[in-house]
Amino acid sequence: MAQRLSDVAEQDPPHRPSARPVVVLTALGVVFGDIGTSPIYTLQTVFDPTDPHPVPLNDTNVYGVVSTIFWSVMLIVTLTYITLVMRADNHGEGGIMALITLLRKWGQRQGKRTALMLAALGIFGASLFFGDSMITPAISVLSAVEGLKVVTPDFEDFVVPITAVIIIGLFAVQSRGTAAIGRFFGPVMVVWFTVIGACGVGGIVTHPQILKALSPTYALEFLVGHFHIAFFSLAAIVLAVTGAEALYADMGHFGRRAITVGWLGAVLPACTLSYLGQGALLLGDPEAVRAPFFLLTPSWALIPLVVLATMATVIASQAVITGAFSVASQAMQLGYLPRLRIAHTSASVIGQVYVPFINTLLLVAVLTLVFAFRSLSALAYAFGMAVTGTITIVTTLFLYYAHSRWKVPLWLVLIGGGVLLSVDFLFLAANLTKLLHGSWLPLLIAIAAFTVMTTWQRGRRLVTEKRAEIEGPLRDFVDACADRQPPLPRIPGTAVFLNRGDDSAPLALRANVEHNHVLHQHVVVLALETQPVPRVSDSDRMVINDLGHADDGILHVTARYGYMERPDVPAALRLLDPSQTEGRIDVDKASYFLSKLDLSAGDEPTMAPWRKRLFIATSFITADAAGYFRLPWDRTILVGSRMEV
Repeated sequence: MAQRLSDVAEQDPPHRPSARPVVVLTALGVVFGDIGTSPIYTLQTVFDPTDPHPVPLNDTNVYGVVSTIFWSVMLIVTLTYITLVMRADNHGEGGIMALITLLRKWGQRQGKRTALMLAALGIFGASLFFGDSMITPAISVLSAVEGLKVVTPDFEDFVVPITAVIIIGLFAVQSRGTAAIGRFFGPVMVVWFTVIGACGVGGIVTHPQILKALSPTYALEFLVGHFHIAFFSLAAIVLAVTGAEALYADMGHFGRRAITVGWLGAVLPACTLSYLGQGALLLGDPEAVRAPFFLLTPSWALIPLVVLATMATVIASQAVITGAFSVASQAMQLGYLPRLRIAHTSASVIGQVYVPFINTLLLVAVLTLVFAFRSLSALAYAFGMAVTGTITIVTTLFLYYAHSRWKVPLWLVLIGGGVLLSVDFLFLAANLTKLLHGSWLPLLIAIAAFTVMTTWQRGRRLVTEKRAEIEGPLRDFVDACADRQPPLPRIPGTAVFLNRGDDSAPLALRANVEHNHVLHQHVVVLALETQPVPRVSDSDRMVINDLGHADDGILHVTARYGYMERPDVPAALRLLDPSQTEGRIDVDKASYFLSKLDLSAGDEPTMAPWRKRLFIATSFITADAAGYFRLPWDRTILVGSRMEV
């Protein structure tokens, strides 16, 4: 299956980031922090004696757990994500929202109902990822700072305050951009993977027989022969693959090749050695179960390791934070979130964005989780549900896409995909057993995010339809202006009216004619259209329509943008050819008109009353249109109108 997909999958476009050493180094500092710090807490959580379904600590279970961890990582991360899923890129962009876009492009050929069901499933997966983005910083930084308790129990009261300070500092630097953060974090992660790999080797030397756990027979024997224990252990073993979705979501920042090289060349070997070393330690010293990762190091290196682990877990948080920015940006462009302010943080690498509202929301949520749960063990059960849910949904969507787009034979999808999904569903079922012990949290976050996104998408569509009814057909309006007697006075200058499409007259334009009884010499009705691709070239950006009158100075222009682009209206207008615009458009002196809607809940049964209130409340966080479209403030006019939904 992997070879077949390799033959037909799209390759990274030449303008995407390559696998140059500097790109790989930067990717290590952003992408792999989450999955690269999983060794800190995975084995400790598996054998946690306070677990509702504890795994007895004995040699047989140690071999079985370590083997299951290794082969889970190989199947889910190396095979599913690195080898397969990351080939499903939308012109180099990855993540579940990019996968939804691909399904919208190709899935509709299989039927509208199927496409809607797949899109809904994908949106729920994206919602789970937002939950992951909130839980990961809390559990990662807490797990590292809790290493202070291994040094001395006297530090226990300082764990939560120190964690909170570190998290605040992390979110404070997000506006500096992925590249700047990655250049600083990259060398730290190189040291991190070197250290945990070396510590793992040290443990393996003491009990080299642990290397037998690399054989899949130990994992199979553990799962089949001790299923009543192994099944419940999967809820903790899944922590070893946390961060897999971040690899896919961050693909647009660094490219598939750099992520693949970083994973196979550094992250996978180092993590494998760490798990084997911890397993060897538990074989010789069962008392080390309280913190096998930290106790694997010599006592003189414990404090430096805690400091290094804290830095690494900060980087782990960076992976999902960056992924959340990418997912939110794509969701906005696809109409599932309101328009928010987005800052593109790199002039040379596309896809690197910073979303201030999402950054603030995540900060508040993460701090709330830290102060509410206060420990690694309390958050561990919540973490697994977010991870397994997202992975299962991504695998399902990918398999459908592979069959419908790449024409992978159905028998191969059913057999190969069935194996992968069986593993995913087994992990998901194990985490459902922890529903009352914390797994409810990511589900609650996901349901809330899913409700907001689907409500916004539904409300936005209703407003667009009702607005089109009020505005009336654009062609009829232009014809009426042309036939008007006496003719409307034309004043010098250019007026640009932003509109949502090409079939209705903007409210601001209609108000200008009906109340001011004038038209500008040049009138441009501008619609911004989001294409299901990350970027649109300047040559394909603008589409001009004279609306049936080649000499009246009224044009309709469509500016096309990719879902990863932030619109720049003045820059787009400068691309217009004067020979096609019925005269020269003076962009530097043009006036820009925006139609501002004041929404209220009406009596029409378009949505449930609570969803109407939610839609209206969500509309208040929408970014200012003038700033979002980069319009000049001193030449932008707002025309208000009231509408019931």
